Amino acid sequence: MRKSSFYSISFILFIFPLLFLVYKSFFGVWVWGSPIQHNPSVRAWELLMNEGKFLDSIRSSLWIAIIVLALNFLIGITGGKVFSLSSFKGKSVIEALMMLPLFIPVLVVAIGLHITFIRYGLSDHWLGVALVHLVPTIPYSMKMFKTGYERIGSKLLEQSTILGGSGIKRLYHIELPLLLPTIRSVLFLTIVISLSQYVLTAIIGGGNVVTLAMVYYPFTDTADEAVMAAFSIVFALIPILLYIILEGCLKFMLPYQQVRGRKKL
Repeated sequence: MRKSSFYSISFILFIFPLLFLVYKSFFGVWVWGSPIQHNPSVRAWELLMNEGKFLDSIRSSLWIAIIVLALNFLIGITGGKVFSLSSFKGKSVIEALMMLPLFIPVLVVAIGLHITFIRYGLSDHWLGVALVHLVPTIPYSMKMFKTGYERIGSKLLEQSTILGGSGIKRLYHIELPLLLPTIRSVLFLTIVISLSQYVLTAIIGGGNVVTLAMVYYPFTDTADEAVMAAFSIVFALIPILLYIILEGCLKFMLPYQQVRGRKKL
């Protein structure tokens, strides 16, 4: 009974809206009193593909999202480990300061960083956009990796040190496999947040760095709901496909994943 309820709720909340968008992208919006359209049309998809910066924006968005994800893993794992397993003076204050970007308006942060980025030549460049995307993503990564290391505890890592394991081997064979649920959460959340950044990208990129969000949001003012539906499908599928690809890479990169898969089979 619980499974059927779960599947029913999942279908209503996730599957049905996606199917409705697919229907709208091919058939448009039916208005009461007008004849029902029986023949699907790819007009909306053709209009979307003919948008000059559409494909380039996808490539830019994916490249920036991967850079942001790599930096989130690097900073999140090291910072989360320090905040979880170490004790030092001012720890709670520093941890609170790391959460401040979540409470400060994005526009204030972007304008303040824009002046600094201009001085260092990072404005109007994809690297500057990737760095500014760390502002809304790093706090989540730090918090999640801190929770992940608290779940592992220090005793298991101390045993590895006593047995002579180096820091790199301990990270690869113990920490990363046990942090896999956290890595998955950070992976998906970081990709979604990075792809959806409009204000930060517009200010720091200066119009020279065009991501999918910058092409997508102006389309929300269009009266053509079929085109809007097609764009929404693309916007939703890109992070899902990127997550699936990176999840497959994790199974080959991290140890013990293939062994677990064989045991399940």
